[in-house]
Amino acid sequence: MVQFYVDGYRTGDPFLEEPHPSVRDRPDGLPETTDVLVVGCGPAGLVLATQMASFPDLRTVVVDRRDGPLEIGQADGVACRTVEMFGAFGLADRVIAEGYQVNEVAFWRPDPDDPSAIRRTGRIQDVEDDLSEMPHVIVNQARMLTYLREHMARSAARLEPLYGLQVDGIAVATGDEPVTVTLAHVEGGEATGETSTIRARYVVGCDGARSATRTAIGRELVGDPMNQAWGVMDVLAVTDFPDIRLKSAITSAEGSILVIPREGGYMVRLYIELDSVDGVRDVTPETLAAVANRILHPYVLEVRDVGWWSVYEVGQRLCDRFDDVPAGSEDRLPRVFIAGDACHTHSAKAGQGMNVSMADTWNLGWKLAAVLRGRARPELLHTYSEERHEVARELIDFDREFAAMFSAHPGGQGADPEKFQRYFRDQGRFTAGVAVRYAPSMITSGAPHQHLAEGLPVGMRFHSAPVIRLADAKPMHLGHVARADGAWRLHLFADRDGSRLRALCAFLASPASPVVRHTPPGAEPDEVIDVRAVFQQGHRDLAVTDLPPALLPRKGRFGLVDYEKAFCPDPAVDVFDLRGIDRAGCAVIVRPDQYVAHVLPLDAHAELAAFFAGVLTEAR
Repeated sequence: MVQFYVDGYRTGDPFLEEPHPSVRDRPDGLPETTDVLVVGCGPAGLVLATQMASFPDLRTVVVDRRDGPLEIGQADGVACRTVEMFGAFGLADRVIAEGYQVNEVAFWRPDPDDPSAIRRTGRIQDVEDDLSEMPHVIVNQARMLTYLREHMARSAARLEPLYGLQVDGIAVATGDEPVTVTLAHVEGGEATGETSTIRARYVVGCDGARSATRTAIGRELVGDPMNQAWGVMDVLAVTDFPDIRLKSAITSAEGSILVIPREGGYMVRLYIELDSVDGVRDVTPETLAAVANRILHPYVLEVRDVGWWSVYEVGQRLCDRFDDVPAGSEDRLPRVFIAGDACHTHSAKAGQGMNVSMADTWNLGWKLAAVLRGRARPELLHTYSEERHEVARELIDFDREFAAMFSAHPGGQGADPEKFQRYFRDQGRFTAGVAVRYAPSMITSGAPHQHLAEGLPVGMRFHSAPVIRLADAKPMHLGHVARADGAWRLHLFADRDGSRLRALCAFLASPASPVVRHTPPGAEPDEVIDVRAVFQQGHRDLAVTDLPPALLPRKGRFGLVDYEKAFCPDPAVDVFDLRGIDRAGCAVIVRPDQYVAHVLPLDAHAELAAFFAGVLTEAR
């Protein structure tokens, strides 16, 4: 889905971008100033850094207290929505190829005839049909981070993290003065006594549950005490448990286990419920294996090798805001943000931690870039905390209920196996990451025209669908045209004869067009607002030469024609029927993070222009 050679043919790997001119002038090591300082190289931090690497004209610095990249362990479940997001970076194929694909889930509970033993009580499809074109996969977090670092290094920004640095203090100045951050130098987890200072226009703390960034801006994680402990280990084992290669939720008289098969065909991850937080420091892989065998009775698990293991304490906690704006000072623009575990923590059993953390910074990254580049109004930055705090609150409510049902003692309240299985199925959209719906704001409309596209709800992620690209008859997914490039997508679903669509395309080429008004001189015509069209006719019934100029933009230094803006229905499944698109046509505005911002009639030219004017700045 990537285009290249627009500015001339060059030999070699076309996916290795030419370095931006500013890269040559950048000093080695920590600079004195930067546009964005990203603190932490976990999932949230590296998604943000990868997004910022798409804008090499901006300076981004990434620091982490570790001595080097994460190599093993930690989170592993990659939700459908996260794979969709990785698709925008061109990385989805790698995730899918390497990962274990979760297709079904098995449920095990005590056998009524022998409560000391377990039996399977159900087996269901993991992801409902047409929930996403992307699967739910299992990939080690360290591999996910490797994909992101490699993408950063191959970008025009040539962005690479700096290790051995942690936040020691943050001073936020008034007005437009940079934020001053003191960084302590760390080796082997211990401070060396040396410090450095960097000034940044914006700081984003992705530094985990013990976030120094959060502490520096006076935020606090508040919520339930951590009164339950779980062990987790990746093992190579021999067992007679029949569902060892299926995701399995097991509750017995001895406790609970979540079985997560791992990539590669042999390894499996076990989340093992421990009695309490007392004594967790004495836990070893051998004691975890013993607990697992008690829970799995009458089946036996013989651990041959342990790849990684840990013990963690479960608690659901949340910050009141995800930025540094004091209560009662909402007119002040945020300068410091927190994301991921720095602002919300929860159990690992629902597989949401890494996914929601990545979604946090996917939400924030394009907004920071748009404001820093002068493309969007600075008030846009308020929407990060507003949107993601509500998502985190919903997650914690879900996690609290899910964890309680998962660990319910057999025979006790909430222990009904059919109820738990039904709950798991009903919450599938949430765990897949596609249930998020952002409230109305400056970037999400109140949906007065939702009836024109019932299957593309305003505020929810753009649900992709199969189409045929007109110019080359390529079958593809419409949502896959969206790259992590900061551009808005304007999808025009044509009326039956195309007359209203053509009138809208003529408007989009006029001086009153939001495309013209908000695209800076010298920028590509689709750099700010990327216009695409889906016609109702078959791809053999239309001619590319009959498309309006708005769908044949000229790009690059040679003025080459981009032929990849027009699509037609796939004969096997018509996108108009699949997504409930009215045959009168409509315009669907999609945010840079792939969420539907507005649905409009094709002739609502003024309303279309007004929406973009409320978010974007006038081109200079």
